[in-house]
Parts: sequence; structure tokens; C-alpha cells
Amino acid sequence: MKSVIVGTAGHIDHGKTALLKALTGIDADRLEEEKRRGITIDIGFAHLELALPDGETLRLGFVDVPGHERFVRNMLAGVGGIDLVLLVIAAGESIKPQTREHFDICRLLWVRRGIAVLTKSDLVDRETLDVTRLEVEEFLRNSFLDATHSSIIAVSSLTGAGLDDLKQALVRVAGEVPARDSSALARLPIDRVFTMKGFGAVVTGTLVSGMIRKEDELEVFPARRRVRVRGIQVHGEAAEQAVAGQRTALNPAGMTTQELARGMVLAPHSTFHSTSCVDVSLTLLHSAKALKDRARVHLHAYTFETIATVVLFDQKQVVPGETALAQLRLAEPTLLLPGDRFIMRQFSPVVTIGGGVVLDASPIPRMPGREAFLETLADGDAQSILRARIARRGHGGIALAELVAETGWPRQMIEKHLAARACQAEVRRIGDLVVHAHALDRLKLLVISTVASFQKKNPLVAGIGKEELRDQAQAPSEVFAAALETLVREKKLEAGGEVIHLPGRGVVMKEEEAESREIIEQAFASAGLKVPAVKDVLAGLKVDKARTQKIVTLLLRDKVLVKISEDLVFNRDALLDLRKRMSSEKAKSPKIDVARFKDLTGVSRKYAIPLLEYLDRERVTRRVGDQRLIL
Repeated sequence: MKSVIVGTAGHIDHGKTALLKALTGIDADRLEEEKRRGITIDIGFAHLELALPDGETLRLGFVDVPGHERFVRNMLAGVGGIDLVLLVIAAGESIKPQTREHFDICRLLWVRRGIAVLTKSDLVDRETLDVTRLEVEEFLRNSFLDATHSSIIAVSSLTGAGLDDLKQALVRVAGEVPARDSSALARLPIDRVFTMKGFGAVVTGTLVSGMIRKEDELEVFPARRRVRVRGIQVHGEAAEQAVAGQRTALNPAGMTTQELARGMVLAPHSTFHSTSCVDVSLTLLHSAKALKDRARVHLHAYTFETIATVVLFDQKQVVPGETALAQLRLAEPTLLLPGDRFIMRQFSPVVTIGGGVVLDASPIPRMPGREAFLETLADGDAQSILRARIARRGHGGIALAELVAETGWPRQMIEKHLAARACQAEVRRIGDLVVHAHALDRLKLLVISTVASFQKKNPLVAGIGKEELRDQAQAPSEVFAAALETLVREKKLEAGGEVIHLPGRGVVMKEEEAESREIIEQAFASAGLKVPAVKDVLAGLKVDKARTQKIVTLLLRDKVLVKISEDLVFNRDALLDLRKRMSSEKAKSPKIDVARFKDLTGVSRKYAIPLLEYLDRERVTRRVGDQRLIL
């Protein structure tokens, strides 16, 4: 069964709700105030099933929106996920202000299919109907509803005239709507929240992508709360699953109606991130005023709305009709993904001024080459987009899970594109990270230059410690290890244990120096936490003072020994063991004083105080008065 979402659009009192009732038998006005005042205030819903020519059933979900200018914000909450629009125009009134604004909104949201419907045709004569039809044709010229490739159908909701023609047109146009991707990651923007007796909280919305099944674990954005899908209804009927393109009601276990609201989004748990900042391509309507840098606007995306500040890139303003790259800084966080469309309304007076598409919902501050990057996101294919996203992360790389969160693409889709020849030539897989080949090459050059610089400043030292080198390169351990392994294999660097040096530049110890190193290591290793004074250990060695100092420096740089005060040096294994013992003590009591620490370690105050200060610096403990809190 094919599912298509149809939205109404048009001026107040042009007969949108009456048309849906005539088509479906369902009154989409559900609020008492709507019935009393005779106008639509909030979005309403109806559905209809029609037979396609191939015998398949077409399920149409209708979203009825208010036409009054005061309720355009409610209209925007309903129109975000539609596949096609019924542009409703009263035959006796023709084009009105909200006809224009609603149609602009549909174009900005990239609605590409629809039908123009002339309602209340029974209230006008033939000549008036023909004049209105001509006016509508002119209004729609060169748009996606141009009469050359769309329909203008006159109907009467009262007499039923033209309804069969409209149903046939719906079958034809809906048949052209491509099926939404149910294999994509699911997202359900919430447009209604209510309580149903015996079930608890119920949320509804248009499932814009993916599939949701009973018992699925979902996450509510931006609240970041996990819920379980206890029940599903599709178009008012109980179902085991909902697929993209269907009006969906969910009974979520884990949150109450007070904690849920329109504008929130349901998506797979532990997959996406909320954002308060998005890079976009925006377009200003010809009817709008120029939009200045740092202007505040009302932003609408699916059912979400907030205030946003528009930060333009390298320009002071956007003129009417112009498209520009910009960053939108949102007053409230939400879940947005590349490709999502949005509407901008002027801050005051509140009128629609433009809209656009999200390019990047995970922008990096002060990113060089941002505009070229965004142009790739706007116009590139999937593989070039992936390469660009990986390249901007430099030699830090990016995890596959983060690529899923940034793109909104399933992991298997990303894996498929990374396996393509173009990506394989430019991207390196290192564990769960992906790194651009150019970034890896730059990291290798950085590592070589860092080693060379260190050895120039420290000619008497064998080389730089591996961990110190990684810290200076600021690279993830797995990426650094891969780069270093390549450099050693290519004989551009040499590794002596934990020390890295240029080829032929390592320090070769004489026999008595190697023996002295062994004595020093053993002296501190066997002492545990009751270490001897360094001068006492060095006094018994066979080598001179200059060479003993060099050996100690090597041991400290290799982190075999750790200096915690001017007089105290410990073996690293002793300190690691101390950390483990502190972790075990935390289970007994999170607080520890000097006396308890002395009992735990068996050391005197001479050692206890410097060791506790070391643990404070390492954030193993935090001093609170005369005690320490074990973190």
C-alpha cells in the first residue's frame, strides 16, 4: 500500500476543511473553538484510500492547515512533511494574501507536486469561474503548479461537483510521488500530544523517514530521553509498524504528556545529536526586505519553531530574491539533519520572508574553507560529501558513528560509499576511525619535524618519548600509531622502545651506562612507594655524574620514572598500582585523609603528602579541607 501525505494550503474561509470532509467524510476541525467560530485554528487530519490503476491501494493522509494569518505558525507545523499540496482557492474570491504566503511556503519547502482546487464553484456563474481560472493560471505560471503540467479543478463541497475529477487527479499526481525510503533512519516530528484513556501519552506526526516498529527504543529530541514504543496507529488503525510517508500515532512508554510537546522529534536512540547551530543555504523572497547580518528571525522546521540569529558569511546583507550561505544560531536546540528544509519569518512584523535547506548541522567553529565545504555539501554526490566531511576533521579523523550522526545516513550506506574506488583512494580506515589520506600525510610530516626539532634542542637525549610525541602531534592514539608505524617501516624514523628518533640519531649506551640504567630502574621498581633519594641511587654507579644525569633524563622522558616533587621520583608501575588502590578505596568510602592514606600505603608523612598532591594534580583526588575526595 502506497502512502502519500497531502497538505492543504490557502486563504481563510476558502473551503479547505469543507473540501476534505467532502472527500473523506472526516471533519478535520477537532477543537470546540474551531467548530464554534467556523475557522480552522490548528492543524487537523483526515485520510482516504483510493485504487491505483495497477490495483494497488493508495492511502492518502491529509493535513488540514489554518488559513488565517494569525495561525500561519500552526500551518507551518503541519506542512513540513507533505508530499503534495492542494492549493485551495475560492472561485468567488481568487488569489488572497494567505494564498500567496502559503504558496511561497510550499515553494520554499520544495514541495514539487500538487493540484490547484477552485472551491465553492456552485456559488459563481460560469463567466466568474473562467475569470478566476485565468487569474490562477497566471499566478501559478512558471511554478511547480503551472497549468502546463498540473491541474486546476473546480469543485463544490456542497453539491459534490468535481470531486470525482479531483480524486482522479490525486491518483495521478500521487502516483508520481516517489516512495520515501523506509530503510533510512527513522524521524518523527511531533505535531500533537494528548492522553488516551487506558494508554497514557500519545504523540502523532508524519513519519518523514525510516520505519518504526512496536517495542522499538527511540530517543526524544531535544530532551535526550529514551522511550519505548508501546503501540502504533497508522491513520487511526492499530499497526505493528509505521513506514515513511504515513501519518503515525505512537504510544511512548517512558515520558508523560507534560514532558512531551509539539516540535520535539523521535529518532533511534544513541544515534543523533541535538544542535543549536546549523550552516544553511537560504533564499529570500522577492517580496521581502533585505536581510541583514545578525538579524533575528522566526525559524520553522517541520513542527519545530524558535528564534534564530542569521550570521552571513562574508556579506552584510541578503537582497530580495538572492540565495546565500549563512549560519543560523538557534535560541533552542533541536534535531536537524542535512537536507531538511526550513522557513524564515520576519521577527516583527511576523511575515514569511524566505527559507532554505540545512547543509551542515554539526558546524566546526572557525573552520577554514567553510564556504567551499558547504558548496560541496550542497552540490556534491554522496562520496564527495563523505570525503569532505572526513577531510575537515584533519588527522583527528571521524568515527563511523559520528558520520551517521552528521549525515543522517545509515551505517551500511556509509560503508558502501567508503568502499567505492574514489573513496578508497583518498580515505584510510584506522579501527573505527576514517581519516583523509592528505591529513595522514600531513601528520607524518608533523611527526618527523617534531622529532627533528626535539633532537636539535636536546642533542644529548636519545630521542623524544612516544607519548610526548603523540601529545605534541595532538592525534588520536590509533591514528598516531598508524602514522608512526608507517614512518618506521619507511625508515624515516626509528623507535627504541618508547623513544622515537631520526635514523642514526639515537643514543647508543656503553656497557657501563646500560648497566647503570638497569640499576636505577631496579632500585625504584623494587622500592614501591618507599623510594630512595635519587642522589643515593646515583652515588653507587660506575659512570660519571653527567652520564648518570643523562640516564635519569632518559628514564623520565620515557616515563619509566615519574618525578612528583623536587626530591621524589617513583617507578610508573608503582604509581599505576596506587591509582588502582585508590579506586578500590572509593568503594569503601569516597573520602580519605592523610592518616587513612598512610595506613593504606604504609608510607610516612614524608611520602604521603607529595603523593596526595600528585593525585590531586592527576585528578584522582580533590582536596576538600583536611580530606581528599576520591574522584
